[in-house]
Amino acid sequence: MSQEKLPTRPADIYLRFLHLVDALRTLPTLGPLDAREERVLTVVACAAQAHQRLSVRDLMAQEHLGAPATIHARVTAMRKKGWLTLTDTEDTRRKQVDLTPAALAYFDELSGLLVKAAEGR
Repeated sequence: MSQEKLPTRPADIYLRFLHLVDALRTLPTLGPLDAREERVLTVVACAAQAHQRLSVRDLMAQEHLGAPATIHARVTAMRKKGWLTLTDTEDTRRKQVDLTPAALAYFDELSGLLVKAAEGR
C-alpha cells in the first residue's frame, strides 16, 4: 500500500494549499474574481471577522485597493457575481458591505483545504 509523502517544509504545505484552492476555483458556485476583487473580498472578510461595520465609502477610502471609482466598480461586479451584498444603515446614503452566504461557504471551504493541506491529505 503506497503512502503519500508528507510535506517536509512549511512551503510544501502552502503550495499544496494553493493547488487545492485552484481546484476549488473551478467549481461553478460563484463568479471568478480578479486580483483586485480578491483584495476587496479579503478586506470585507477581515472586517466581518472582527465584527466591524464596513461601508462602501470605507472601502473606497482604502487607497491600497485602488481609486475610489475602481473600488466602487469592483463592489458592483462582486455583487453581481454573488460574493457581496449591501445592506442599509441608519444613514440612507451609506450601505454596509457584507459577505453573502455563498462567500462565507467559500471561506469555510478554504479553511477545510488549509487543514487538508497541513495534514498532507
